[in-house]
Amino acid sequence: MGVPIRYLKGRGLSISPTVLLCYIKSMKEKEKKKDPTITTNREARRDYFILETMEAGLVLIGCEVKSLREGQASLVGSFARFEGEELFIYNLYIAPYEKGNRENLESKRERKLLLHRSQMSKLKSKIVEKGLVLIPLKLYFNNHGLAKVELAVAKGKKHYDKRADIKKSTAAREIDRAIKNRNRG
Repeated sequence: MGVPIRYLKGRGLSISPTVLLCYIKSMKEKEKKKDPTITTNREARRDYFILETMEAGLVLIGCEVKSLREGQASLVGSFARFEGEELFIYNLYIAPYEKGNRENLESKRERKLLLHRSQMSKLKSKIVEKGLVLIPLKLYFNNHGLAKVELAVAKGKKHYDKRADIKKSTAAREIDRAIKNRNRG
């Protein structure tokens, strides 16, 4: 932390332009709000058709929250499944906390998801439908500082669907490039 500018000027001290610029940059960095997103599952949108999304709470134990605040998590290959009346997420990787004690938990353990009973029953009825799965899209902290998972009811894409999506995105990219080049000169 630096000394406030008002304090220096009030004492008749001069401030070099370099110090002033550094002070202004540090204040701007403090003003920027940190992105609450911890990690996203980019493969999910590539491999699945997303039909519906919803937010679910996550039960964490020990130093897992501290590890998440450092951004040490991965959603690659994770999925959610019902066990009886409860919903669990599997293969969610949360790295062990460096400064944690010897009781750090397993990195890829199953974790319980928290939803209202009505939301669970609605999800369960949709999952019974053939070919639908629950895939986590995003792991983030909400406004209250609680860890949340954005779950999606999704249907797997076939190989030709993926090729069609790639073709659309390259066509859109080429159109944007052409417009950009036309505007330049």
